[in-house]
Amino acid sequence: MTAADHPPPPLLQACGLSFSRNDEPVFGPLDFSVDAGEALLVQGGNGAGKTTLLRVLAGLLRADRGSVDIDGEPAQPARRARAIAYLGHLPGLKADLGAMENLEFLCGLHGRRRAQLSDQALAIVGLAGYEDALARQLSAGQKKRLTLARLWLSPAPLWLLDEPYANLDLDGIELVNRMVQAHLRAGGAALVTTHGAYAAPPVRTRLLVMERPGTAAATGAAA
Repeated sequence: MTAADHPPPPLLQACGLSFSRNDEPVFGPLDFSVDAGEALLVQGGNGAGKTTLLRVLAGLLRADRGSVDIDGEPAQPARRARAIAYLGHLPGLKADLGAMENLEFLCGLHGRRRAQLSDQALAIVGLAGYEDALARQLSAGQKKRLTLARLWLSPAPLWLLDEPYANLDLDGIELVNRMVQAHLRAGGAALVTTHGAYAAPPVRTRLLVMERPGTAAATGAAA
C-alpha cells in the first residue's frame, strides 16, 4: 500500500449537519468537506444560515443533528480550539488597548504562527504606524484589518471567514484574497461566506450555495 491508496482525510467534513431555531429549520441537512489547500465558498442571501453555519462549525452553537470531523476525528472542543480561527462580524477587540496590545493579548490566548511577529502582521495588513492607536479610535475598515492581522498570526489550519470583505475597500478585498492564497499554499483551508458580490480568491475552490429556509446545493472543486 502507498500513500496514494490512503489519501488523508478532509481537513473538515460535515455529514447530515442541521440546525434549527425555535423549531424552525435554519439549514440542513448539509454534507460537505474541504481539504487542505482548498477553500469552500459559502454563498447565500440574508437569512440563508451562512453565519449560523460558521458558528456551528466553530463550536459556538450546537447542531441539532449531524457530525463534524477535523482531520478525520470528531471535532471535540479542544480539537476545534487548536484547528479553527474564526473571523466573525464583530471585531472582538479590546477598545482601550492599542493595536499591538490587542494582537499580543490575542496571541497569548490562542497562540502564534511560528516565526511570525505582530509588527510584521500589522505591516502586511497596512497598519504599520498604528501600533499604539487605540482600537476604539480606528475606523471600521482599520478594525477589520486589525482582525486580519490576528488571523494571519493564528497557528490554526482552518479559517472560518464570515463576510471577510465587509468594511474593506478594493485594496482590502485584494488583501483578503492574498492572505487566503498564502494560507492555502501553506497547507491550510478556508471557509468563506459571501453574498456572491465578490469573486472567490484564485485558489482551488468548492462552492456551497445556501438558500432560505435551509435548502443547499454543493458543487465539487473548481480550479
